[in-house]
This record gives sequence, structure tokens and C-alpha cells, in this order.
Amino acid sequence: MIAQSKIPCYYAAIMAKNKDVEMEQDVDMELEGDHAEPRVYELGFHLDPELPQEEAKKAYQSLRDLISSKGTVIAEGEIEKIPLAYTISRMETTGRRDFNSAYFGWISYETTGEGHQELLETVTGDTRVIRFLDLRSSREAAQHSAEMHEFYRRAPEALTQAGAGEEEVAAEGELDAALKEVGV
Repeated sequence: MIAQSKIPCYYAAIMAKNKDVEMEQDVDMELEGDHAEPRVYELGFHLDPELPQEEAKKAYQSLRDLISSKGTVIAEGEIEKIPLAYTISRMETTGRRDFNSAYFGWISYETTGEGHQELLETVTGDTRVIRFLDLRSSREAAQHSAEMHEFYRRAPEALTQAGAGEEEVAAEGELDAALKEVGV
């Protein structure tokens, strides 16, 4: 008698393929820190908002200097204080701290696996960094990020300049009167 599996054969094939993909990903993760050729990464981070502006700039500069010592900086976005979309909570020795704003900055860089591992260990241990995300990227994506950062930085200026020559906005009463006159 042939034993029948409770899993239909087409599911078994999909599961086998998924298992192969998972094994390849595990091998990639094991080799991530061992590669000798340079790769491009992008580090985005939030710094403690309670730091004075000068101290936040020093923290940013120390991260940038560390990256420069381990590899090459490709593009970067200076830190700026921003409101967070959600509250970030962190346990510290004095208790839980909640953050509703932070200094945000990012740096795209190229380094080897060893330099990348050292950088991640340093950023993880830095208490001024609330949260960070480090992604593998490309030179083209890094340049695009820099261009977009500059575009959004200049966007409020362009809107202000464009609106300088416009007439004043009509009062709500004038709008209501005009709508009644038209019959709406």
C-alpha cells in the first residue's frame, strides 16, 4: 500500500521551491559580512531629539567620519529635526522613553563586509541613535536619493516664490455671495 501525503503534490513542489529559496537567502546572509569587494549601503537614522543642535551635528559628523574611515561616502542628507509618524519607545536604565520627534539623517556609502559589520556594531551601541535602518543599495539609487533630498529641501522655497505675485485670497463671505449669484 502506498502512503499518501496529506499535502497535495502541487503544494509539495511549491514548498520545496520555497525551501530552496530560503536556503539560498540563509547562505547570502552568512556571506554578507565576509565579502571583500565593496558594496553600496544606505544608512538612515533617527537621533535623540533632546540633544542640543550642536551635539546632534557632532553625532552626525562622528557617524560620517566613521563611514569615511571604513569606506567612501557617496551621498548624504544633513540632519534635520522632524516630527515622527508614530511614537518610538525605548527602554533605558532610567526607564522607558517615548520619542515623538527626532533628528533624521542619512548617508549612502560604499564599504567592504568587514567595514560594514564594524559600522553596524558602532551604530547599534551609540545611545544617541534612537533607531536606524541600513540597506544594501546602488550608486544610482544613492545619487537619486541625494537629488530627491535636494528637490524636497527646495520645494517650500519654490512655492513661496510662486505665490508672491498672486492676489489675495477672497474672504469666505465673498465666495458665498459669488456662489449664490451664480445659483449654486
